[in-house]
Amino acid sequence: MSVASHDDKNLKWYQGIPKYSWMVLIIAALGWLFDAMDQNLFNMVRAPSVKALLELTGLAGKELDDAAKLVGAQLTATFLVGWAFGGFIFGMIGDKLGRTRTMMLTILIYAVFTGLNGLVQNLPQYFICRFITALGVGGEFAAGAALVAEVWPNRSRPMALGTLQALSAIGNMGAAVVNLLAGADWRVVYFVGAAPALMVLWIRSSVKEPEAWHEAKEKAATTGEIGNIASLFSDPTLRKNTIAGTLIALAGVGGLWGVGFFLPDLIRTVLGPNVAAMDAVAGKKQLGQWVSIAFIFQNVGAFLGMFGYAALSERVGRKPALALFLLLAYGSIQLAFWGVRDLNTAYVLSFVLGFCALAPFSAFAVYFPELYPTRLRATGIGFCYNCARLLAAAAPFALGGLAKAFNSPTDPAYGFRIAAAIVASIYIFGFVGLAFAPETKGKPLPE
Repeated sequence: MSVASHDDKNLKWYQGIPKYSWMVLIIAALGWLFDAMDQNLFNMVRAPSVKALLELTGLAGKELDDAAKLVGAQLTATFLVGWAFGGFIFGMIGDKLGRTRTMMLTILIYAVFTGLNGLVQNLPQYFICRFITALGVGGEFAAGAALVAEVWPNRSRPMALGTLQALSAIGNMGAAVVNLLAGADWRVVYFVGAAPALMVLWIRSSVKEPEAWHEAKEKAATTGEIGNIASLFSDPTLRKNTIAGTLIALAGVGGLWGVGFFLPDLIRTVLGPNVAAMDAVAGKKQLGQWVSIAFIFQNVGAFLGMFGYAALSERVGRKPALALFLLLAYGSIQLAFWGVRDLNTAYVLSFVLGFCALAPFSAFAVYFPELYPTRLRATGIGFCYNCARLLAAAAPFALGGLAKAFNSPTDPAYGFRIAAAIVASIYIFGFVGLAFAPETKGKPLPE
C-alpha cells in the first residue's frame, strides 16, 4: 500500500495515517516486543538455570558459583553469535522472500525454541536451543523495521520506528513479569515464551508485502542485486554507511549485552547476603523478585529513552542525538555498576541505566533503514545490527574474565564493577562510526 499521498508536513506524525499502516506497526511492534521478551527471559533465569544444570554434574559451593558465571557468559556469547547469523541470513531472506514471510518464519523459530529451552536436561541441549532461538531473534528485527519504514510516510517514519523499538522495552518488562508470576521457576518461564508463535496466524491473514518491495524485486529481477550482501560493499556510499552502521551497533550491542544486561547478576551478588538467613528456596525466590522488579525499572527507563532518542533526532538530527546518548550510556553503566549498594540504589540506577543504555537502540530502528535502498534495506539493517552482535560476542567473556581477575575476598561485587568499567569502553566504536556516518534527517528513504 502506498502512503505517499499522506506525506503532509502540516500534520502531526500520528495524524492522517491509514488504518493499514497502523495495523502493520502494531503487528511489527508485537513481533519485536515478544522477540525482546524471549531474549530477556534468558537474562532473568540465566543464573538459576545454569546452576540447576551444573548441580546435576555434582558441583557445589564456590566451584559451582565460578562455573555458573563462566557458563552464563558462554551461553550469552552463543546467543549473540546465533543472533548475528540469524540477522545475516534472514536479512537477505527479508529482501529476497519478502518482509512479511520472513517475519512469520523468524517469530515461529524464536517462539518454539524458547519453549524448548524449558525442556533441556543438560548444558549441550541448552546451548543448542539458545543458538537456534537466537537465529529467529536476530532475523525478526530487520524484516519488521523494513516493513514499517516502507508503509509509513516520510514525515511519520522516525517516530513510528521509534515506537517500534521503544515497545521492545514492554517486552523486556514482560520477561520480568513472567519471571515474577512463575515464582522464578526457570522452566515455566521458558514455556511461556512459546506463546508468540500464535502471532503467525494473524500476520499471515492481515499483512501484505509493501509495494516498494514488489517494485524493487521487479527491477532487480535481471540484476540479482536484491538481498545481495556483496552489494553493501561494492558501492562506495553503501560501503561507508555499512561500516559506520556496524561500528555504531557494536557500541550499543556490546555495551548492553556485554555489560548492561549483567546488572541482574550484579544485583544478585550485592543482595545475596540479605537472604542468607532464609532457607534456600525462599532466598532464591526473594532474590528473583528483587531482580525482576529492578529489571522492570530498567525497562521503564528504556521505553522513555528510546522515545527520547526518536524525538530528539527529529529536532537536532540523527547523529547529534546518538552522540549524546552514547555518552550517557557509557556514564550510566559506570554509575550503575559502581553505585548499586542496596535495594534502593538497585532500583534507581536500573532505571537510569535503562534510559541511557537502551536509547541508542532506537537509532538502529530510525537511522539504519535510511542508509539503504529498498532492494538492500533488510540486508543492510540485518548486517549492521548482527555483525555488531557477532563482534560483541567477546564482551561477555571479557566481563567474566576480568571480574574473576579482579575478584576481591572482601567485596564479592568488586570484580564485576571493575570489569564493567573496562568493557564499557566499547562505546568508543560508536563515536568512530559517527565520525563518517551521513546525516539523514529530513530526507526520504533511498529507493
